[in-house]
Amino acid sequence: MQEKYDLIVIGSGPGGYVAAIKAAKLGMKTAVIESREIGGTCLNRGCIPTKTLMHSSHLYSMAKDLDDFGITYSELSYNLNAIQDRKDEIVARIRKGIEGLLEANNVTIYGGKATIIEEHKIICEHSQGKELLETRNILIATGSKPVIPKIPGVNLENVITSDELLSQRDRLYQKLIIIGGGVIGIEMATFYREMGSEVTIIEAMDRILPNMDKEISQSLSMNLKKKGIQIHTKARVVGISEAENGTLLCEYEEKDRIKSTSAEGILLAIGRKANTEGLFADDFSLIMDGVSIKVNDKFQTSVESIYAIGDVIKGKQLAHAASAQGIAAVEHMHNRKTSVCLEVIPSCIYTRPEVAVVGMTQEEAKLQGFHIKIGKYPMLGNSKTLLSAGDRGFIKVVCDQETDRILGAQLLCERATDIIGEFATAMANGLTYQNLAKVVRPHPTFEEAITEAVEDIEGMAIHLMPKRGSWR
Repeated sequence: MQEKYDLIVIGSGPGGYVAAIKAAKLGMKTAVIESREIGGTCLNRGCIPTKTLMHSSHLYSMAKDLDDFGITYSELSYNLNAIQDRKDEIVARIRKGIEGLLEANNVTIYGGKATIIEEHKIICEHSQGKELLETRNILIATGSKPVIPKIPGVNLENVITSDELLSQRDRLYQKLIIIGGGVIGIEMATFYREMGSEVTIIEAMDRILPNMDKEISQSLSMNLKKKGIQIHTKARVVGISEAENGTLLCEYEEKDRIKSTSAEGILLAIGRKANTEGLFADDFSLIMDGVSIKVNDKFQTSVESIYAIGDVIKGKQLAHAASAQGIAAVEHMHNRKTSVCLEVIPSCIYTRPEVAVVGMTQEEAKLQGFHIKIGKYPMLGNSKTLLSAGDRGFIKVVCDQETDRILGAQLLCERATDIIGEFATAMANGLTYQNLAKVVRPHPTFEEAITEAVEDIEGMAIHLMPKRGSWR
């Protein structure tokens, strides 16, 4: 007998499985179709494995400086297989948890490749054959895949994407070239450098992290260079070839000159694109927005009963954004008011120190016509940063001069990825910087720098030297 559902979700990443569970809790008969492992790219080939490996590299790098803390040791080394084993164990544990949640909420899981053949019909192709499934609504959450640039030599051995790099057990490249200075490139550069490898980043734009606050980009670039990472900006890779000694030669154009550098491996990290390959039957299609699926503000596609969320649509390619969109899409299917604030989506980078941003930068706020006030506090004045031997960084707050509401925040500091939630909460609820200043934060903590940053807006920060000319 042909199965009929209220909702079939294609893809089980953070957008897909969260939407499926939300739908089930609202009483919808729900199924998920996944062609690979439950959890999608984020869990299996992205966020979780990357941060798990980086946690190991952070510890290894910090251990080299234990003498500074009065701790001595006789020998320090790492076991790459053991590091990968731990990563695989963490991923498997989380995957098992997600599978358990889906089953506990009576969500049916189909392992196979989904093809939409009609508005309400999907063919699921699996090892036992093909199965026709019928549903009232479809939610596409198939995520993204790495962009492969059209550069001569990208198909050579040891020219790889992050998918392959995260699973390497046989070797850790002692010299690595990274093409792309975005989030993926920066995090992989951090991991490799902390493990002792030589790393070179080649970025086509005028700075790394070109879509983030300029001061964040400049400060992080200084930190990375201080740690020995070479960074070339305004540089365009023109070709990759095999060198005589078995390494790879990367040629790039910088300042109107062709230069070259060599390495054992080259990571392609210029971005990711929507994964829609094989998703639609030959006689079925949706309106596209370039390579992404076009949706309205309710995440409906050109067919109103078919929704799309996450990396498969245009917008921020973030796991938590996809989860929020999945919840909003399911709520719209139920004619419910959206329970999440989709306008406030933080972005994080897990370097040392960490980067976290939310809302507008001061440049973006000015371009949108806001008159703004800025508060900023350097983290080298923060006691927890000093006692933890943290690097230079800052917390910066952008506020609307007329309403005092917080428009954005940019953090470069230890635990920034945890602290940013305080600013996101304030923005989602329309709070002012005075509201944040009322909070008594514990000492010593990293987050007490928030108090200093918001107090600096009016020149009242206690632990900050007065600005020149501010004496009364």
